[in-house]
Amino acid sequence: MAQLTLVIGNKNYSSWSLRPWLAMKQFGLEFHEIRIPLYGSDSSSKTRQYSPSGKVPVLLHDTLTVWDSLAICEYLAETFPTLQWWPKDKTARAFARSITAEMHSGFQNLRQNMPMNCRTKYPGKGLGSGVQQDIDRIISIWKESRQKFGNTGNFLFGDFTIADAFFAPVVLRFVAYDVQLDANSRDYVEIILALNAMQEWINAAKNETEILPQYEF
Repeated sequence: MAQLTLVIGNKNYSSWSLRPWLAMKQFGLEFHEIRIPLYGSDSSSKTRQYSPSGKVPVLLHDTLTVWDSLAICEYLAETFPTLQWWPKDKTARAFARSITAEMHSGFQNLRQNMPMNCRTKYPGKGLGSGVQQDIDRIISIWKESRQKFGNTGNFLFGDFTIADAFFAPVVLRFVAYDVQLDANSRDYVEIILALNAMQEWINAAKNETEILPQYEF
């Protein structure tokens, strides 16, 4: 099979890139990584070499180009069907797809006020208008997922799925801004942080030299 190539942005800032990268790592896929720092003088031209949208992440597979984090994960789920990308149970799978889509398209207040940053801590910052409502909704999603479907393991649906990959950037946001969480949410945060792939991403992010003022306080 042709090699997989994933084009991503800065690991310190690019939450969209983390999602498919983490999923691919967790499911043991071998892939080549191309990192294009965001908002540099030549970032746009470099990105458009691979991405018709001009945005990352982008998956390259043989002659195929797949862009957008959710489209990439769905393509991988079809391409590698023996791996359990989604829950086996139909009801759990529908719930997992629903919360993944909600994460993919929603929580704009959280995104805008608490940009992902792996190497700096901003306790108490970022609580702008509507952010606490977003936080409360995410906590509710995690609790309901784990209570209804997660009794066979530590993740939202027991085993790791695409849904966990999509909420991983939120975990890093909650850590960076020292968001106050209940016991269930703190436990889930620690489980995601303990993944070897997450530690690999965080360590690489800390070693990056680019600083984007719009993502710093």
